Amino acid sequence: MTGAQSLISALEAAGTRHIFGIPGGAILPAYDPLMDSSIRHILVRHEQGAGHAAQGYAAATGRVGVCMATSGPGATNLVTPLADAHMDSVPMVAVTGQVGASSIGTDAFQEADIRGITMPVTKHNFLVTDPAEIARTIAEAFHIASTGRPGPVLVDVAKSALQAQTTYAWPSELHLPGYRPITRPHAKQIKEAVRLILDAKRPVLYVGGGTIRAGASRELLELANLTGIPVVTTLMARGALPDSHPQHLGMPGMHGTVAAVAGLQRSDLIICLGARFDDRVTGNLDSFAPGARVIHADIDPAEIGKNRTTDVPIVGDCREVITDLTTLLRTEAAAGRTGDYEQWVDYIVGIKQRYPVAYDQPTDGSLAPQYVLERLSDIAGPDTIYCAGVGQHQMWAAHYIDFEKPRTWINSGGLGTMGYAVPAAMGAQVGRPEATVWAVDGDGCFQMTNQELATCAINAIPIKVAIINNESLGMVRQWQTLFYNERYSNTDLDSKRIPDFVKLADAYGCEGLACESPDDVDATIEKAMAIDDRPVVVDFRVNRDAMVWPMVAAGTSNDDIKYARDLAPRFEEDEA
Repeated sequence: MTGAQSLISALEAAGTRHIFGIPGGAILPAYDPLMDSSIRHILVRHEQGAGHAAQGYAAATGRVGVCMATSGPGATNLVTPLADAHMDSVPMVAVTGQVGASSIGTDAFQEADIRGITMPVTKHNFLVTDPAEIARTIAEAFHIASTGRPGPVLVDVAKSALQAQTTYAWPSELHLPGYRPITRPHAKQIKEAVRLILDAKRPVLYVGGGTIRAGASRELLELANLTGIPVVTTLMARGALPDSHPQHLGMPGMHGTVAAVAGLQRSDLIICLGARFDDRVTGNLDSFAPGARVIHADIDPAEIGKNRTTDVPIVGDCREVITDLTTLLRTEAAAGRTGDYEQWVDYIVGIKQRYPVAYDQPTDGSLAPQYVLERLSDIAGPDTIYCAGVGQHQMWAAHYIDFEKPRTWINSGGLGTMGYAVPAAMGAQVGRPEATVWAVDGDGCFQMTNQELATCAINAIPIKVAIINNESLGMVRQWQTLFYNERYSNTDLDSKRIPDFVKLADAYGCEGLACESPDDVDATIEKAMAIDDRPVVVDFRVNRDAMVWPMVAAGTSNDDIKYARDLAPRFEEDEA
């Protein structure tokens, strides 16, 4: 068979069910056998959409997402999704065409060194010029993407290799001598961690996205119930523990809850599970949790101790780490050794009750964005998948939507990519066709990738989009309000006038709705929920001056958190 046939056969053997992509000259040979394949190819309108769709697919299903593009600009348009997947540990394989082997390095038409360009933002990448290596490379790419710390892998295939004849052979075993991810935690480290947990007076479980990627939500719930330790879940870990759980303090960090921030700051032990002490969580690192010792469990040893000194490092898969901790803690409890956290829990629950996540209704009767998301959460329910863009609407969604289950919250955390929501929702809907999928987007984000509505309409992918339209690049405007004397330089989008989102939705073959009154929110959401044969776009025209609170200003201490613009909470030291 040809190298192109070998490529498609290998993708089938790797378990690929869907590919998001756009054909072009260098990858074109692969598109011919794709017509006869069991794989469903979804023709997107932009390669960035293909990459984010693959991310959404992977995040919603736990399977490897796959995207495909041609050489040159087709491949470079995948750089942002690859970087995004790399930051957020999303298993993804990107297949790109490359100019013929003899032309590589000659600045041929549509040539780009995509392997060199993406080396810093992929877990690994390959350039294949020998057709005999295509099947083995695909097998290795899927293995690397989905094991250890998940991440994106690029496979760049020369057009000459796709056109040449070869013999297809799926490898019976893989030989990757430099790649041996550790999944089983060391028993000695588990034992030392348990000793610290039992000795602590103010412990906190600091749960990151690695817990979701590891499928460890059930194990986390068991650990939380067994110990009674308060839990914070990062932006990437929303849904890892049900929001309704009494020990859950919410999201920590720059826009985290007061209780979550206070819990970390006043703790004497942080049990970090699959998180990386990101700057958006820690604030000024020098003043972060000054009295806390640290147990840091992560499947990636490079993350342990990278930002915060670790007392007990544990390298391993989160699910196995949590299982081992729970097993040993049960053994200790049977022998009468348990932690005493009652005073600490009373203190932190008091903070949670005193400073709940809350907002003020606009005095002019306009629509509060937080209210929209509260009602969306209540009406759509806990089984709905939400994909968010980046900005104020992302933070409001993280706070005001109730997340009870893992893999129901999908967003761009580490890279903070505007335009993520619509294509990610498209991918999530393809991977989970039985689920209701809402993209929660800002009017700025939406205008970056809304062309994928055409893809959704043509391919019967019935996503729903809630545009939180405040006519602005809202988060930037908030910073200009707070730190730049309300000098609103280039943040006004005028998007309640241009474009008309309802007409735009109609033009794309979708149902377009608009809402600007609190009295109409429920009926509008219910109408959107009742439509399941095409995409729905709802333009929620909200108050443009609404802000995200709480907030820790960039580079400052978490102790300086503001509950509202003129209100800083008090953490009484003697109570802790």
